[in-house]
Amino acid sequence: MVWTEVRKAYPDQWLIIEAIEAHTEDDRRLLDRVAVVETCPDGTAAMHAYERLHHEYPAREFYFVHTGRKDLDIRERRWIGIRRNDAAYSQR
Repeated sequence: MVWTEVRKAYPDQWLIIEAIEAHTEDDRRLLDRVAVVETCPDGTAAMHAYERLHHEYPAREFYFVHTGRKDLDIRERRWIGIRRNDAAYSQR
């Protein structure tokens, strides 16, 4: 589905979507085709569902969104350096 079809099929709802086809232009992630994975009663539930799915399937590209948004504005952030959880810490 494309975003306009998702908005028509699921009006005024929180969703978990998966990018089936997507690409990046500049710093924006553009979702060409998506699949609705789950509907959620509110934003908090959507965030928790996203975290669960991302943990279970880290290689898949999930997003939690509200269909009230006319356009998806997904910005990519580049991570430079190491994250705290990946760093080796010496014990004193």
